[in-house]
Amino acid sequence: MPNILTNLIAEHAAANGSREVYQYKESGKWKSVDWNDFHSQVDRLACAMETLGIEETDRIAIFSQNRPEILVTDFAAYANRIVPVSIYSTSSLQQVTYIVNDASVKMLFAGDDKQYAMARKAKNECRTLATIVTYDTVTRDADDTESMTFSDLLKLGEAASANCKAEVAARTGRAQESDIATIIYTSGTTGEPKGAVLPHSCFNAALRIHRERLTMLSDSDTSLCFLPLSHIFEKAWTYFCLYMDMKVSINSDPHIIQEAIREIRPTCMCSVPRFWEKVYTAVQEKLSDMKGLKKLLASRALKIGHKRNLKYKRRGLKVPGFLEWRYRFYEKTVFVPMRKAIGIENGNIFPTAGAPLSANIVEFFQSCGINVLIGYGLSETCATVTCFPSTGYEIGSVGTCMPEIQVKIGQNNEILVKGPTVMSGYYNKPEATAEAFTPDGWFRTGDAGNIDADGNLVLTERIKDLFKTANGKYIAPQALESRLGEDKYIEQVAVIGDKRKYVTAIIIPAFEALKEYARKKQIKYKSVEDLIKNSDIKAMIQQRIDRLQENFAGFEQIKKFTLLPQAFTMETGELTNTLKIRRPIINNRYASIIESMYS
Repeated sequence: MPNILTNLIAEHAAANGSREVYQYKESGKWKSVDWNDFHSQVDRLACAMETLGIEETDRIAIFSQNRPEILVTDFAAYANRIVPVSIYSTSSLQQVTYIVNDASVKMLFAGDDKQYAMARKAKNECRTLATIVTYDTVTRDADDTESMTFSDLLKLGEAASANCKAEVAARTGRAQESDIATIIYTSGTTGEPKGAVLPHSCFNAALRIHRERLTMLSDSDTSLCFLPLSHIFEKAWTYFCLYMDMKVSINSDPHIIQEAIREIRPTCMCSVPRFWEKVYTAVQEKLSDMKGLKKLLASRALKIGHKRNLKYKRRGLKVPGFLEWRYRFYEKTVFVPMRKAIGIENGNIFPTAGAPLSANIVEFFQSCGINVLIGYGLSETCATVTCFPSTGYEIGSVGTCMPEIQVKIGQNNEILVKGPTVMSGYYNKPEATAEAFTPDGWFRTGDAGNIDADGNLVLTERIKDLFKTANGKYIAPQALESRLGEDKYIEQVAVIGDKRKYVTAIIIPAFEALKEYARKKQIKYKSVEDLIKNSDIKAMIQQRIDRLQENFAGFEQIKKFTLLPQAFTMETGELTNTLKIRRPIINNRYASIIESMYS
């Protein structure tokens, strides 16, 4: 079977020509690119890579925030049988240097001035790195006579000889399923990052089985590329969109995602739970401010939406006529205006994965006609292992297995996976690879869970995050953190309690919401530090925590908490590039605060 990614751009350009393939924002306006132009850029860059001596199986790296040039670089590499390695744009110098050295990267593509400066520093410590290419026109170091701009690289490719073009074509023809497509480096919540090796066979299978499962999608859908393209979820999803001839809008600044959604009005978009938690709190706040008839309408609409979408549509049952009639009324008067305000009135599906999302939030959006499609996957499995099917899924689960994928529960309730999308191993790490698989070839995910009678996978905890209190009770911190994430006054939570008498938490408040609360309650403060020390603020947060965790067992509940005046960040090392908490670092950095909650 030919590699889908190797030939995708040429084949789709031949079929689609001047049809729009993606758009991106430049100088405040969205600019479109068609398949012919996309193909031309890929061809030119592929020739430039060959001209500069990048050989088959060599590794290049992409160190940039989202931008269309990343896709051009990826597919030019695939045409050459070259391996593109993604580096998160927020990575530290230490992380960049480690990945470039581990993968023996020869050419690095940097996004902006900041990434260029870091790449230059890394080059001094990276023996294989020969060339830095900048997507932006950056201010180059005075002694830099080797770096190139992306536009210069395209010009080099445009002037390539016939022999160069023939060599690229020959490389494309030699491509095999066993070739490495990419190496995805894990976030490294503990220890150094590991590079998951994903051969082209993984992507061939992933694209095929997603088309088989996601039958509600077509070439009339449009997707907003919002998560980093260095993340396997967004990378694989965007490839799937191209494969399905769905137009992609590439958002380069995650801070303006709400604005981008309202401008693009996408029918689908993959995201992480935190995005929906924020949307949920914003909608809940507007609902709580409603008065009189509007409030009554919204309340009734949610009840009707819940009954129609969750009791009937979710189960594949015919909706009773009168219920459908009432739903249509509330759809027009309540749900469409709500979805329009968010920018997703044309919504089809919104795949969501990466961490737990509260069942309450999932039910709320499903009731409103927003199809938040929960899934589960890892870098090592080329993203999706399970996801909600069209009907028959269970709220609180992460759906059923994708076609051709097998899941079973192993020792300590660990979720084990087998299938054609599972990585071949960790790059340069034979011991870690051996540990990652059972003797009979099942991949150990490190997540615990169970499978219900209908085949729905339910996640219970991340095994390495699970801890035991001094009283011998096991605690799954992510479940608590996810529940508290529903609250509009809580931005981040780190649950503590390993070998302790009871559970505590470090909480980062949603500062703007907290300031608004203080204004309404006439609470005086001079700084954020003053605000989080205020006894009324603490009492309010305590009440909200008590309500949110009332369905947890007594030993699981947070007994004490501390509010911090600054957020956990990637820059400080407290979060991974995929926004997961690095618990060892938090436990170490805030050791004195933690101890004070147990004194």
